[in-house]
Amino acid sequence: MQQFSEHQIDGVIVVAATGAVDMLTAPQLQDVVSAALERKPGALIIDLTEVDFLGSAGMQVLMITRKELDGAIRFAVVADGPATSRPLKITGVADYIDLFSTLDVALQNLKA
Repeated sequence: MQQFSEHQIDGVIVVAATGAVDMLTAPQLQDVVSAALERKPGALIIDLTEVDFLGSAGMQVLMITRKELDGAIRFAVVADGPATSRPLKITGVADYIDLFSTLDVALQNLKA
């Protein structure tokens, strides 16, 4: 099964992850995100809805992406539930990244 996929919705690139995002798979996520950003999208959303484990390496990818963009491209993360939003909140990552419970809500906020 494909771990990471990418699609566009109204000029927003959505990178969706599935399964575990850990030290083995985080480099793949970084590669997909970097490739997406080379196309200079209007905004980027990383969708973790289908992720059942988010490790520190995965969170590091989110922080690196946030730092690289530095406000130049709008950035959001979709994470809801104990496997994703909880570790992001506990570690403080959620204080630096716009976190949304669903893709629809994230899209609405990025367009506003």
